[in-house]
Amino acid sequence: STCACVEYYGKALESLIKQVKIMSIHGKMKHKRNKIFTEFRKLPGGILVCTDVMARGIDIPEVQWVLQYDPPSSASAFVHRCGRTARIGNVGSALVFLLPMEESYVNFLSINQKCPMQEMKPQTNVLDLLPKLKSMALADRAVFEKGMKAFVSYVQAYAKHECNLIFRIKDLDFASLAKGFALLKMPKMPELRGKCFPDFTPVTVNTDSISFKDKNREKQRQKQLEQQR
Repeated sequence: STCACVEYYGKALESLIKQVKIMSIHGKMKHKRNKIFTEFRKLPGGILVCTDVMARGIDIPEVQWVLQYDPPSSASAFVHRCGRTARIGNVGSALVFLLPMEESYVNFLSINQKCPMQEMKPQTNVLDLLPKLKSMALADRAVFEKGMKAFVSYVQAYAKHECNLIFRIKDLDFASLAKGFALLKMPKMPELRGKCFPDFTPVTVNTDSISFKDKNREKQRQKQLEQQR
């Protein structure tokens, strides 16, 4: 749903999935977008992490799967996203992730878009990759900051969802969501003000001590910290 989520999960997938080309694209990339899109089209296989900038008017041959991590804010966008697969007589699959409290979205799409869906049972024997993502955040401030920005942007986008009768921010389990983003601590943001999260355990490490792997960025950060002191 957001550029920040694309940045974070694109980086995460690069580290977690080897021997598969991972590319990311979103609206804030501007001049780089066409280059990435052209490169992806030429690949024999790969994963493209993207916002709705790729939801319509884009033709990529032989897309087998469209995975919608965030349900789109408009029902028509759902159909446009699905339309990136099964082009010109080909067969493809589209999957949208929904929380139990969001299941009425299935009926909404069936009525609004004449788009019937089938439930896909959760996969078994799934690897828990969150500890690895946490380790990445502890080892590089860039990953830590990307995760925090992604979480904040996700919550803000959820709050603005067009179907706010189905997607109610007051029903969101922020603790589980933070775990899913592999956060080291909860960010400070208006939506979380005054709330307690007993189900979320922040790391004992002082996150201010996490440094950037990029030496130039870390040098600049230390300079700013010195000025603040």
